[in-house]
Amino acid sequence: MLSIVVPCYNEEESILLFYKEMERVHQTVNEAFEYIFVNDGSTDKTLAILRELAKEDPKQVRYISFSRNFGKEAGLYAGLQAAKGDLVTVMDVDLQDPPDLLPLMVEKVRTTETDCIGTRRVNRDGEPPIRSFFAKLFYKLINKIGDTEMVEGARDFRVMSRQMVDAVLELSEYNRFSKGIFSWVGFKTEYLEYENRERVAGNTSWSFWSLFNYSIDGIINFSDTPLNIASFVGAFSCVASGFALIFIIVRALLYGDPTSGWPSLVSVVLFVGGLQLLCLGIIGKYIGKIFLETKKRPIYIVKETEKDMKS
Repeated sequence: MLSIVVPCYNEEESILLFYKEMERVHQTVNEAFEYIFVNDGSTDKTLAILRELAKEDPKQVRYISFSRNFGKEAGLYAGLQAAKGDLVTVMDVDLQDPPDLLPLMVEKVRTTETDCIGTRRVNRDGEPPIRSFFAKLFYKLINKIGDTEMVEGARDFRVMSRQMVDAVLELSEYNRFSKGIFSWVGFKTEYLEYENRERVAGNTSWSFWSLFNYSIDGIINFSDTPLNIASFVGAFSCVASGFALIFIIVRALLYGDPTSGWPSLVSVVLFVGGLQLLCLGIIGKYIGKIFLETKKRPIYIVKETEKDMKS
C-alpha cells in the first residue's frame, strides 16, 4: 500500500481537485492508496471538505485535524506517524507536485535498491525573483557550512520505503526541518527533475518572511558554523582592540596625549556594541532552540480524526 501524506492549511479550493487528479493517476499505479490529509488549524472550509471526502471514500481517505496551526513540519510528522503503507509519499495539495511522476517513483522504489525517489525543480519560473535569489543563496550557504548535503530545488514530494520512514520518525525533535532530516537519515536517494508548476487554486501561505525564518531554522538545526563565526568575531575584536591599545600607549609615550574627537570614539563603541549584540543574537538563537527541546512539548495536538466523525 502507498500512503499519501498531504498537509493542508486553508486549502478549501484545492482538496477536491487534488483528490480527483490523484484518483486518475491511481488507475495507472498497481498499489492500494491511503490518503492522510492533515488539517493544520485551517480557518476556512478545509475541515468540512475533508469530513465529506472521508464519508464518500471511507476506505481510502483519512484525516487528522490539529487543535490549532502547528506548521507544516508538524503536519508532515503527524502524517508520517499515521501512515500504514510500506511505501509513503509526501505531497502538497496545490498540485505543484506533479502526480504524473508518482507511477515512475513507485516503480523505481519497488524494482531497484533505492530507498527514496525524490523530486527537484529545475527552475523557479513564476516565483518572485527575490524569492528565487534567496532560495539559491540558502542552498549554497547550507551546503558550505552544514554537515548534511541538501539538493537545490528538492521538494518534500518523495516516495520513501517503510525503513526510511521509520528512521525519520525516530528523530522526534521539536525543532524540525524535514529537508535536512530526509538527507541526514541517509538511505539511497535519487531525484527526478521537473519544470516548476503553478498552484491550481488558492494562495500560498508562505510569505517571504516566513520562508526566511524557515531557512534560519534550517541553518541552526544542521550547522554550528554561526556559533563558530560568533567566536571568531569575538576573538578578532579582542585581538584588534589589544593592538589598538598598544598603539595608543606607544603614541602617547612618544608624542604626548593629544585630545581626540568624540565622533570616532562613539563610532568605535557602536561598532563593537553591534558585534556583541550580533554574537549574543546568534548564541540566543541556539539557546532558544535548546529551551524548546527541553520543554518536551508535543509537536502537535490532535483535535479530530475520521474515527471521531464516525462515532
